[in-house]
Amino acid sequence: MTFYENAFEAEPGLVQRGISDRQNLLRRETEDFLREHSLDYGKRQADLWDRDYSSEETFLASVQSNRERWLAAVGDFGPPIEDMEPLVEPFAENDTFRAEWVTLNLYGNLRGRGVFATPKSGEPPYPTIICQHGIGSSPEKTFGFDDERQIYHTYAQRCLERGYAVIAPMNITEADPRARYTRMCLMLGKTLWGLEIAKIRRLIDYATTRDEFDIERIGMWGISLGGAYTIFTMPLELRINAGIICAWFNHRLRKMVVDDPRHSCFLSTREEHIFIPGWLREFTDSDLISLICPRPVMSQTGKADGIAWTPWVEEEFADAREHYERLDIADRIELDLHEGGHEIRVESGLRFMDRWL
Repeated sequence: MTFYENAFEAEPGLVQRGISDRQNLLRRETEDFLREHSLDYGKRQADLWDRDYSSEETFLASVQSNRERWLAAVGDFGPPIEDMEPLVEPFAENDTFRAEWVTLNLYGNLRGRGVFATPKSGEPPYPTIICQHGIGSSPEKTFGFDDERQIYHTYAQRCLERGYAVIAPMNITEADPRARYTRMCLMLGKTLWGLEIAKIRRLIDYATTRDEFDIERIGMWGISLGGAYTIFTMPLELRINAGIICAWFNHRLRKMVVDDPRHSCFLSTREEHIFIPGWLREFTDSDLISLICPRPVMSQTGKADGIAWTPWVEEEFADAREHYERLDIADRIELDLHEGGHEIRVESGLRFMDRWL
């Protein structure tokens, strides 16, 4: 790649063109190498996973080291402050339910917040569903407030009408602040995901102190970023008995590094907070599902949702389903592939939770 024989004798424009062209080539080579390395997943999977399907007990033991590495990937911030010191404030009430904001000590001056709601009918303790909002959203949206696009379909209220108690955690919700705190976490060898997973677990801790919440029957149902928190949290929080991953489950390798007009690719977005060190080394979506297995799990995926290309979702879901099939429990995993878009599917989700909680 010789643009000139002697830089001292070359025209300035030729030197500039050489700098630019070499950089372009180096960038293309680097991206091609990293993409190919990311997509060459099979060997890493074979080296890092050694699942034993002879029984549910042996299966759980065989993935324990992977579970520990997933915790290390998102970051373990350690045990929270012992005294939760709950602050309980009113949120909403009607003829069906009563809901409160709860604020709890987490780490230092950092507190965890969420809405806790219980039905007015039936007898406690109530089976409980964690309704996790998505990016640019809030616990309020899960109840139908500030949801003009009707993505959430008031699903937290629908759960309460069905006889479930609800926990709606509050997360940092915008991409720019999430990126800022991601940088701070990365310098500590951790991620914002790990910090907010710790908060979700803290909210469950608080639920164990309230007689209205049946801690033996807890489900988690999140949409979009909340779907991410569902598939990320359940491998680490075994008190969650069943999960619904809405508008998130994907062919993770392609989703992260392959630009394609049929789906959005995180590599070309400003969502810096999305990237977890070690994620594609070992933890595709089907692999994370294997850390949820043998607990029941559903993916709600809309064919009109631009975050994913349906055939690739089906391909990844087949890999996830295989873990359940090999344990002879395939009835515990379900793909709700529907004609809609990026939205909660209330009826199929409630049917799933009714069966498994």
